[in-house]
Amino acid sequence: MQVVWSKQNNNNRLNHGVTMQSKDLTEYFSENLFVANLKAKTKAKSLEELSDLFVANKVIRTKGIVLEMLNQRETLGSTGIGKGVAIPHGRTTAALDVTIAFGKSKNGIDFDSVDKELVKLIFVVLAPPQDDNNRYLPVLGKLVEVVHDKANREKLLQAKTFEELMQVFEEVG
Repeated sequence: MQVVWSKQNNNNRLNHGVTMQSKDLTEYFSENLFVANLKAKTKAKSLEELSDLFVANKVIRTKGIVLEMLNQRETLGSTGIGKGVAIPHGRTTAALDVTIAFGKSKNGIDFDSVDKELVKLIFVVLAPPQDDNNRYLPVLGKLVEVVHDKANREKLLQAKTFEELMQVFEEVG
């Protein structure tokens, strides 16, 4: 997936015509799905580490289906969208609702990103095959919009706690 950084983004509209705000993203995160310092050193291990969080917190039952889906998604094109950010994502029958896990890598991980930069911010977005109000695409669109801003990326890199992570999204609007 190649992301074109532009100001215009219509993917963040919900079906009922309401535009998703950055602060609305906070409802898709959970403190239990936050890793301030990933242990993983590779793309595969980072996907596994974050998938383990989904299992440990009963978001999904087993990580096999999710890992297979995420790895399949990566074969279509890296979800390393550039500027040190990756947003692995997909729809799976294992997910009951749209959910985001977040992990930071201090040294960076080779995600085969479009700009070849190492990834330090990883957002794994899971969604069921169908979700109420089709929130999956607006969530992805708004997440890309937030991380597009250099100041937001720097704040995300500085976030040491879940509360600090949430503060970044709340301050953006």
